[in-house]
Amino acid sequence: MLSAEEALQSTGAVAIRREALPARMRIVTDTRTLRSGDTFLALRGERFDGHAFTAEAVALGAVALIVEDAAAVAAGVPALVVPDTKAAYLALAGAARAALRARVVAITGSTGKTTTKSLLAEILRAAGAGLVAATPANENNEIGVSKLFLALEHAVDVVVVEFGARHYGDIATLVAVARPDVAILTNVGDAHLAVMGSRERLVETKWSIFGSGASAVLNAADPVSVERSASLAAPVQWFCALAADGAVEVRGERTTVLRGDAELVVGDASGVRRYPVRCMLPGAHNRANVAAACAGALALGCSEEAVAASIAGLTLPEGRYERTRVGDVDVIFDAYNASMAGTLATLDAFREERAARRIAVLASMAELGDGSASMHERVGAAAANADLSALLIGGEFASDLERGARAAGIPADRLVRFEQNADAVRWLVENAQPGDVVLLKGSRMYHLEEVVDGWRGLRRGA
Repeated sequence: MLSAEEALQSTGAVAIRREALPARMRIVTDTRTLRSGDTFLALRGERFDGHAFTAEAVALGAVALIVEDAAAVAAGVPALVVPDTKAAYLALAGAARAALRARVVAITGSTGKTTTKSLLAEILRAAGAGLVAATPANENNEIGVSKLFLALEHAVDVVVVEFGARHYGDIATLVAVARPDVAILTNVGDAHLAVMGSRERLVETKWSIFGSGASAVLNAADPVSVERSASLAAPVQWFCALAADGAVEVRGERTTVLRGDAELVVGDASGVRRYPVRCMLPGAHNRANVAAACAGALALGCSEEAVAASIAGLTLPEGRYERTRVGDVDVIFDAYNASMAGTLATLDAFREERAARRIAVLASMAELGDGSASMHERVGAAAANADLSALLIGGEFASDLERGARAAGIPADRLVRFEQNADAVRWLVENAQPGDVVLLKGSRMYHLEEVVDGWRGLRRGA
């Protein structure tokens, strides 16, 4: 926790009743998580204004406030008044990060960043890296990153922080807070093109993760990373996933390769070392995420042997190729998010599933910009080639998914349109059979978890 003096210095605030400010500040922005003795910071958002909750915060035990509007401070309550509470939150988080002795590794990318973050934290804990803290879920924006650093204890040894970017320049803002020692870029794809404005702005935003001089860990299969790596001053550490018989090319300071699901290869100037492993995660895209996490752990000084030994125990985070059951049917829920590259990778993995029949329920993707139609056509074509017994499609770009699937030759009787999730539920109740495996994939905005819940509910009511 920051001292009151550190909070004043980092924000440049004007103090109300400075003598009564708490010696140490535990700063929260949500009254639902507030504990007695906390300091409440009133954020303003598109749909809320924390200043409307200052009285509630004090009633719940807040001993100080951080606000933009001094009128929101009741008489006798100590407070810091700042021009912008969001900027103050970031500044406070930066001060908290500066006080840590921990090493920080940051992760961004168009796909795979949440999975890589989760896998890296698992590897570090298994490899004896000490006390490891990581971004919870995907709280990867300015508020989430600030919340993470302000909640950390000084005893933490490694912080694994995920950086998301929905707008141009977002990553640079997060770098200024976290000042990472190691930075992993999983790839540069097509996610959020609509809000970035152009691919060039997307690339620039992602690449700014190295802006504070962090040691770079890059994907050898990502063309953008290969092209731009020469611009980095420090040696680069590379990673990739290959087929079981793929040839390893050593680049830079170290190259970390997961070959198939049974061998980890680490190469550098001193030679190439091979470790037998057992990777249980499905899909080539997840093997690339494992390779990225391994490379990150090695960049932080973990031993190659310990990293290799940790792979067998790795698990995917919730919502990523998550396997469950509805009656006698296997269900794979991979609808936490969806980009074109991620959806194509998921379909590749799904094609390898052993089942009596494979059925895919695809909602649309989001925030892909001017290329949305063509990207959905590519996904539809890939689905048509995934050896499916049925393809259910919905969402804003369902027509484009259908056009791609039809062009790729899917039989008309295997293609089903659904307008609402309830329509998909009814079709599955009426048509799914024991031994089938069903994939649910789409943007988070389509709430495909409703399909699983509704399907289970109708089965119970039958």
